Amino acid sequence: MSSKAKDRSLSEWFSEIEKGAIKLPRFQRYEAWDRHRIASLVKTIIHDLPLGITLILEVDKEQFPSRYLQTAEPEDATARVTEHLLDGQQRLTSLWRALHNNYDDTTFFIYVPELDEYYDNPWADEWDIYILPRYYKNERRYPLWADEPSNTLYRGCIPTNLLKPIDMASEIEDWIDQATIDMKPTEGVENFVVKYEEYIAVKNNVKDMIYKLRENVKHYNLPYLALPTETRKDVALQVFINMNTNSKPLSRYDIIVAEIESVRGESLHDLQTNLNNQYPLIKEYEELNKLILNVSALLQDKLPNERGAIEMDKSIMLDNWDILVNGLNKMAQFLESEGILDSHRLPTNAILSVIASLFANIPEKGDAKGEADRLVKKYMWSSFFTDRYENSAATHAFADYQALKLVMKKIKKQKKYDLNSIPVLNRSKYPLADIEELMETKWPKRANIRARAILAVSTRLGALDFADGKSLSRETIKERDYHHLYPDSLLKEAEIESYLALNCALITDVTNRNLIGRKDPSLYLDERIDWSDKETIHNRIQSHVIPVEELMNGDYENLEGENKYIKLNEDFEAFKSERAKLIHAASELLSDGQMIDFTKVLRKSQETKDDNEVEV
Repeated sequence: MSSKAKDRSLSEWFSEIEKGAIKLPRFQRYEAWDRHRIASLVKTIIHDLPLGITLILEVDKEQFPSRYLQTAEPEDATARVTEHLLDGQQRLTSLWRALHNNYDDTTFFIYVPELDEYYDNPWADEWDIYILPRYYKNERRYPLWADEPSNTLYRGCIPTNLLKPIDMASEIEDWIDQATIDMKPTEGVENFVVKYEEYIAVKNNVKDMIYKLRENVKHYNLPYLALPTETRKDVALQVFINMNTNSKPLSRYDIIVAEIESVRGESLHDLQTNLNNQYPLIKEYEELNKLILNVSALLQDKLPNERGAIEMDKSIMLDNWDILVNGLNKMAQFLESEGILDSHRLPTNAILSVIASLFANIPEKGDAKGEADRLVKKYMWSSFFTDRYENSAATHAFADYQALKLVMKKIKKQKKYDLNSIPVLNRSKYPLADIEELMETKWPKRANIRARAILAVSTRLGALDFADGKSLSRETIKERDYHHLYPDSLLKEAEIESYLALNCALITDVTNRNLIGRKDPSLYLDERIDWSDKETIHNRIQSHVIPVEELMNGDYENLEGENKYIKLNEDFEAFKSERAKLIHAASELLSDGQMIDFTKVLRKSQETKDDNEVEV
């Protein structure tokens, strides 16, 4: 094997994958990267920044059972395999799928600031990746605008599938025609020639931008090392293991530790250890080294990410240490008071540095403190129930922090302020998730902002266990897990999706086994009422923001076949709809910084329903 890397452009990689020449040994893990890591990879490519070396095993006769990259099965299944990809499969699989835009739950776009006419100000100052979560309802894929070229271009977005490094000139022309159709002047209008020339100029500008991006992708160099065909299986496996486990480059934190010690002679590791010993709760929400860097950067008005950590003054970082510690401690206390007990229940970690930095400078007492605390609540819950942090989280966190900091200063001086100046609180740009979106949101155990936001509403109300009535706390959360309200096995019989956030409750395994199992909701609730009393059980159920009446629909044991499935589907839809309305009402109250209980949420939900009926 030569230790010298060989060059290979991305278009060459795609050509080999497309014709079936490259396969993966089956001992490789399956696709594992989340949408944000994929977006980061695509951003690296379009900006022509380097990636690591890939490793292939040249193949004459395949030594290992193999499979094609996900969604890259060739038309000719008999194509000759010439290479096994030993290292780099996550990168190549992610690039293949992102540049084909074939993820069911996500669509990727290149964000081009100079093409954006939707936002008042571009949310990035250079090419960036726009991540759009998708969902299906009534066999249609939402949000609808993502499949409408004119709407995507209006937002400064170009779908990544237009950048595939293959010949697709006609598809690009078609997309540009559709994207600019509303700009095309009609013959006979005043100044037709001038307007037509302007229209052609816009088309050419969009086309130039697409082809500039395509050139970056097409010629991007992804180098590789190659093991020759005569390499033994055991040797190939050992090289694979070494490349995936033995190499651990210095992290940004390691570099900053060294820099601080060389400049100030102080140990950042010792400071971190002392912080952890003094306030052990903080690390429940994020790794301490990440929080330290992000908050330190934000306190110096730098982006809360690696770039900000590089740019910040390390000496000032140490000068701000007590302020940082105070902010992080108050952040952890605040999250706990809002019912968010750990990183697994936190909808987005992008808010942590903002909240800690705000609390580092928040008023200590009086009306100003009360108003400032409420502003932080508005910020946090708005970040959970809008799509503000689905994209460019660090950039958006920085912008929100700057605006929040200005408002905090006005609060201290008891001056008037405009909440719309804070992007995440501007409902015209970032509306709260609507009822339909809540109804389609998937299981909250996954790293999904909206799903965890729905769960967070129930943890905010204490999420009493159905059986023993214990409130959710830092101690009892260790006993809780995610369980279906309408049992998974019951819904599966009718081919109904069960893994939805609205069908989830955080209760103990014992309660699930002994109480729920695969029973109708009406049956297991009646049994529990026999053990206790109706009011107590209803209070426990409602502490999860669950509509009891809709949950108690049932009697499926006395039904069979199609009749059972029709009733089950109707009942489940009614339950989802009513719970979505309650969650939506709670999100409105919480995003307004208000305290909530179930009665207040129910009243708000009913008021909204009455208002809608009046409008109709």
